[in-house]
Amino acid sequence: MKTKILDIQGKEKGHIELPKCFSQEIREDIVAKVLEAKKIVQPYAPSLVAGKQHSARGKINHRRHVWKSGYGRGASRVPRKVFSRRGSQFNWEAAGIPFARGGMRAHPPKVLGMINSTKINKKELKKAFYSALSATANEKQVIEKYDSIEVVKELPIVTEKEITSLKTKELLSSLKKILGKNLFNIAIKKKSVRSGKGKLRGRKYKGNAGMLFVIGEKEKLKANAFDVKDVKSLGVTDLAQGGLGRLTVYTEEAIKELGGRKW
Repeated sequence: MKTKILDIQGKEKGHIELPKCFSQEIREDIVAKVLEAKKIVQPYAPSLVAGKQHSARGKINHRRHVWKSGYGRGASRVPRKVFSRRGSQFNWEAAGIPFARGGMRAHPPKVLGMINSTKINKKELKKAFYSALSATANEKQVIEKYDSIEVVKELPIVTEKEITSLKTKELLSSLKKILGKNLFNIAIKKKSVRSGKGKLRGRKYKGNAGMLFVIGEKEKLKANAFDVKDVKSLGVTDLAQGGLGRLTVYTEEAIKELGGRKW
C-alpha cells in the first residue's frame, strides 16, 4: 500500500510505502476500552477535619439535674459548641453536622472513587494503537468523525520533512495548501466562550481538538494551532481523541519510524 508524499506547496513529490500498521483491522471496542482506562480525573475532596475543628462534644445530654444538660431548654439533641457560659447556663450553637453553619458536608466527593484503577493488557494496547493508526488512514472513519467533511484527499496525509523547518506563518500557509480550505478549518484549534451558565462553573471556554501532526523522533516542530507528537510518545489517546478517525498529518520520517516501532 502506497501513498503520496506532498511538498510544502501541496504538490505531489513522490510515493512512500506504508507500513503494515496502517492496514490493520479497526477494533472500536478495544480502542474504547483503552480510552476508558486512560482517563484521568484530578482527585479532590474537602479537608478531612472540615467541620470538626471546634469544641462540639457530641449530642446534648437531656437528663435532669446534670451539669451541661439541655433538659428543659427546648433544645434539640444535636452536637453543639459552647460560645460562653455562666455557671450551668450555656450559650451554645449547633455545630459539626451538615445543616449547621460551619458544619461538615453531608456527602462530600471521595478521593477513592476518583482513582482509575483499570488496567489494559499489552496485546490489547498494541491492537488499540494499530486500530487508531489505521483509522487515520481510513476515509470512511475520518468522514464519520467530522460532519463538515464529505470528501477527503488520499489518506494518510504525508508531507516532506522540510515542513518542520518552516516558521509558524509559513507552516500554516503550507498546511492550507496541503489540506485544502475545508480540512484546514478543522485542523486549526479554536477556542470560544461557552454560552449559558457553564461559564460560572469552571468551564468558561470550549474548543475543538484540532489536527494531530506526527513527526520523527529527531525532528522538532513548535506550533500552538494544533497538537504535535513524535513517534516515540505517540499513543492511542492522541490518535483517537474524541473518537477514531482524527485528522492526522505525518512527516515522511515519521512513517518510516512507525514501521520499525517496537513494543
